[in-house]
Amino acid sequence: MNNFLKEIPPVTKNLIIVNLIIWLAMVLFPNQIGYFITNRLGLHYISASLFNPAQLITYMFVHDSHNFFHILFNMFTLWMFGRILEQVWGSQRFFVFYMICGIGAALVQEGVWALTWEHEYISDMARLNGLTYEHMKQAVDAAVASGDISLTQNIEAFKNMTMIVVGASGAIFGLLLGFAFVFPNMPLYLFFIPIPIKAKYMVIGYGVIEFFLGVGGAQSTVAHFAHLGGMLFGLILLLYWKKKGTLGGNYF
Repeated sequence: MNNFLKEIPPVTKNLIIVNLIIWLAMVLFPNQIGYFITNRLGLHYISASLFNPAQLITYMFVHDSHNFFHILFNMFTLWMFGRILEQVWGSQRFFVFYMICGIGAALVQEGVWALTWEHEYISDMARLNGLTYEHMKQAVDAAVASGDISLTQNIEAFKNMTMIVVGASGAIFGLLLGFAFVFPNMPLYLFFIPIPIKAKYMVIGYGVIEFFLGVGGAQSTVAHFAHLGGMLFGLILLLYWKKKGTLGGNYF
């Protein structure tokens, strides 16, 4: 066990440890710690009262305590690809890349919320009240025009309770892109598919799937556009390093 841990580079190892400690604390003490961590460290919409700028960073160290596969996938992928990239780039560069991908994912998610929160709110209210979207929108517009305080409170509760993102997935998708950039022709295997797929094609496939899932609104609890945001910011940084000729080195 000690040899296994020693083989994992320091940043990758510490990221995994921190994520696991926070997740275990949430699982063991869901009411005392889990609720607080989710609401204080999870990413909220910028106009919500629970938003804090630090959440752009802290959210990527928090995972859903009710979904073991969420943290399992992220930490396994971090171990599988992160340790290799850290060995190639060095710990400092790897950490910078990981954090930029995670923060970039958060910024993209904030942008998506800014464009969609009102539509989501009206859709939810229409469904709860048995109204059509058009009728509910008219009612909301009228309440806004009249300065209805109860509506303001209801919207605030909606933002605080439903617009929350947690998890390292944005940074993880950035790592997948980084690996494909450095090792584009490395053969990879998907579970249950015994045919090797080149890293570059697998990552492109992931990106296309995430885009269509995001546009289609599939699994609304999954921040598909945040995943794409992590890849986007990772791509920008990778292209910058490539232009400088330092993509394969451990120096800036």
